[in-house]
Amino acid sequence: MRVEITPNQRVTANVYPAAKPDQACATLILAHGAGAGQTSGFMVRSATELAARGINVVTFNFLYTEQGRRVPDTNNNLEACFRAAIETVRHTKIGRLKLAIGGKSMGGRIASQIAAASSLNVEGLVFLGYPLHPPGKADQLRAKHLSDITVPMLFVQGSRDAFGTPDELRPIIKTLKAPADLYVVENGDHSFKVLKRAGVTQEDTYKAVLDRIELWLRHTFVTC
Repeated sequence: MRVEITPNQRVTANVYPAAKPDQACATLILAHGAGAGQTSGFMVRSATELAARGINVVTFNFLYTEQGRRVPDTNNNLEACFRAAIETVRHTKIGRLKLAIGGKSMGGRIASQIAAASSLNVEGLVFLGYPLHPPGKADQLRAKHLSDITVPMLFVQGSRDAFGTPDELRPIIKTLKAPADLYVVENGDHSFKVLKRAGVTQEDTYKAVLDRIELWLRHTFVTC
């Protein structure tokens, strides 16, 4: 799928259709993080396995990634690209289902910013490692806008996340007006990678994360 941002700017989106017959009422648009695009192992696996669980998933590249640049675009340009992706999906069959948005790290942050700033007609947000603050800079919180979001949110956060631990997120989540759930990946880092001594395999960790996202989406969007 092609996403047109402006007449001269386009990016690529990949569609992962939900497996049938156990299809949910939801389509999830996931944006990638700052350091890797939609074809990264994390993004492909998340989208593929959620689709196998009955969730329609769409991923897309931000413009800087599409153009092979390493430095992310400005906030305004990142947000414009995400909005364009939403509008593109809305004009497809799967876009007529309940629509949730989110993403990995930076992608989730951009999703939260556009959800907080305007009415996008989306019904939920999924954050895969929300970047609450830059590593080592706990005083530089990226959370003020979260209170302006009016739809349910799911935060999936590793207990060792250098961008913000679950303990740092909990007091913020308690102040939010919209329903917000927190799923903690025990011993997980920003990408949910666990320590070998944790006593759980990486495979089981990823499976548990995806199971939780599926359960949350199905519970949040019970009817189409």
